[in-house]
Amino acid sequence: MKTAKNEPLVSIIVPVYNAGLFLDSTIESVLAQTYENWELILVNDRSTDGSKFVAEDYLSDKRIHWIDMKQNSGAATSRNAGIELAKGRYIAFLDADDLWDKEKLAKQIAFMQKKDCAFSFTGYEFATPSGVPNGKKVNVPETIAYKQALKNTTIFTSTVIFDTKKLSKENIMMPVVPSEDTATWWQVLKIIPKAYSINEPLTYYRRNAGSLSANKKAAIHRIWNLYRNVEKLNAIKSCYYFTFWAFNATRRRV
Repeated sequence: MKTAKNEPLVSIIVPVYNAGLFLDSTIESVLAQTYENWELILVNDRSTDGSKFVAEDYLSDKRIHWIDMKQNSGAATSRNAGIELAKGRYIAFLDADDLWDKEKLAKQIAFMQKKDCAFSFTGYEFATPSGVPNGKKVNVPETIAYKQALKNTTIFTSTVIFDTKKLSKENIMMPVVPSEDTATWWQVLKIIPKAYSINEPLTYYRRNAGSLSANKKAAIHRIWNLYRNVEKLNAIKSCYYFTFWAFNATRRRV
């Protein structure tokens, strides 16, 4: 592997909101990366717990930055603030309660350079709140284009990396809507032909039964809103894509 000084800089954007119970292990999974040339931008969305105290133990590492938002604004606005500050060629997203395999960045950046691609993602595995993988792995397609992505929201935020030499920061800014991450993937896939994946679980998704993502009714409303009000699809097309979405979403969570 190339030495750190020859590796392109990767900016890792982490929105933080009341993540004190998980943040230390998430940061540790970044520190454990075999790929060394990264900066970690922790964007504090006005947390009211001990998240900042957890982060302070790591700020002696000059690669790690803590940014305070002026007001609580949500994950999309927090990620966008991080994107604006990012100095890296590559921009990676990581949620404050997820974990990375130690080879995640090394494998994914090498893959993106080999494929010469603008947008990549990986498979992932569900884990317990304590971070123990539970064996439920999500396989991902080799590539995914816009219309495929409308049917299958398999792209998980904490697996995504963009190349800013091929996409501008403006291209990847997240719209402030429910399911902003999915809306962003669709937005980008209307600019480029497809995204490429590594079908390997390089990220661990700590699934909490009380989380927003686990709320099925809320998920249904969010995806329908995206079809109708963000993508401006008519009712027939929305129903068509929704049928595929529901099947794929259920299959991932079984």
